Amino acid sequence: MGGKTAAVSSNGTYSFTKPNRESITLLAGFGVEGDVHGGATVKHRFRMKKDPSQPNLRQVHLMHEELFEELRVAGFEVGAGQLGENVTTRGVDLLGLSVGTLLHLGDQAVVEVTGLRNPCAQIDGFRKGLLKEVVGRGPDGSARFKSGIMGVVAVGGVVRPGDTIGIEPPAGPHRPLDIV
Repeated sequence: MGGKTAAVSSNGTYSFTKPNRESITLLAGFGVEGDVHGGATVKHRFRMKKDPSQPNLRQVHLMHEELFEELRVAGFEVGAGQLGENVTTRGVDLLGLSVGTLLHLGDQAVVEVTGLRNPCAQIDGFRKGLLKEVVGRGPDGSARFKSGIMGVVAVGGVVRPGDTIGIEPPAGPHRPLDIV
């Protein structure tokens, strides 16, 4: 069971949003070619201040297009790339995947899921009140982050809108996603 790539986005400069592209190239161990967050070590500004030698577990940001529909119902108009994701998906329960899941994007690329994206205050700078909508609550009252997942590129390749997404769960028990 899998889904489709709805859009691909990248930006070579630090900016909250990423313009949509006709394609992106994923590079093994690096991330999205030409994207400011690509690299073997962390590229997120806050994380670089803490320890710039940390491995980059956030090479690729994936977000489910279904979230945009949920946000629209809540009164927010959001489109692909506007929340900083590189790959917008359709038909994949990203938030329900296990750590270590392999996502086969298109003909070649493979992204290994590392964890959840933690939504930051910049989301409210983009649309006031939006942060509250992307941080929901679970049945037990705990925070439930809905702003996508992060991964590292295991196998490089070109990814385009309309490409299929294959899902390969890891061996062993399900490991719920946590913030990376």
